[in-house]
Amino acid sequence: MTADGLEVRQSSASVWNSKTELRNLKVVSKLIDTSTCIGCKACEVACQEWNDLHIVPTTQTGTYQTMPGLDPNYWNLIQFRERQIGPDFAWLLRKDGCMHCADPGCLKACPAPGAIVQYQNGIVDVNPEACIGCRMCETGCPFDIPRYSESTSKMAKCTLCVDRVQVGLEPACVKSCPTGCLEFGDKSELVAHAKERVEQLKQNGFVNAALYDPPGVGGTTVITILAHGDHPEWYGLPKDPQVPTGVSFWKSVLRPVGALAIAGSFFAMIGHYLSFGPKKPKETAKPEGGAEQPKGDA
Repeated sequence: MTADGLEVRQSSASVWNSKTELRNLKVVSKLIDTSTCIGCKACEVACQEWNDLHIVPTTQTGTYQTMPGLDPNYWNLIQFRERQIGPDFAWLLRKDGCMHCADPGCLKACPAPGAIVQYQNGIVDVNPEACIGCRMCETGCPFDIPRYSESTSKMAKCTLCVDRVQVGLEPACVKSCPTGCLEFGDKSELVAHAKERVEQLKQNGFVNAALYDPPGVGGTTVITILAHGDHPEWYGLPKDPQVPTGVSFWKSVLRPVGALAIAGSFFAMIGHYLSFGPKKPKETAKPEGGAEQPKGDA
């Protein structure tokens, strides 16, 4: 359920967005430093417990990864990837979950009013009460995040613990991380800190280290430090994620044009009524084969 009291920047199925303009809040961010993640999965457990998610059966597939992918009841997953980089072996770990894009494709694609909202602080949340289970949000997300639940016919994803953030607490996954690879705070401050960390990695031999904050989706609330930043696909991330053109066209062009067309038809109807008045009934036809009845007394 969406958080009460938080200012909304935009919501799904709104023509002109729905910014409340009550006050402008700082954009929050979660920083993931993949170079210091040890794959302990404490964040996975914390997410499950805080959000009261059901247990999801797992299958052993020859990897330490808990599950093959995200699930309607599993919003946070540490991905394990083995890769040969030159003569060296690399074990690439990355915390997978919703990126909370500044330009969220899921929100643009959703046709249900208020089913997906973006707050002024940048968090993108799902309101299951308004969700109609159409799965259109899947088509708009370049990161393949939203998951459909067969049991509830609703979509689900990470909410960045908006209920905790609303009262000044950090997300449960960040709270549980033992190595400090997860940090939470003001985005501008975390970006500056992340850039310092990237420079440190470059000095330590990772010359292609970079901060993953893709501009194609307006940047993300969840930013990631990659030791091999020239190959985000090695971590399961798209190089240049973009909101699909069809989704952007529908949200930016077709929907407003449709609204204007409906408004134009309504005002045209009112103008016609004021100009010509109500429609008058046709005169009664003469009886077949008979003469017109005289007016007055018989």
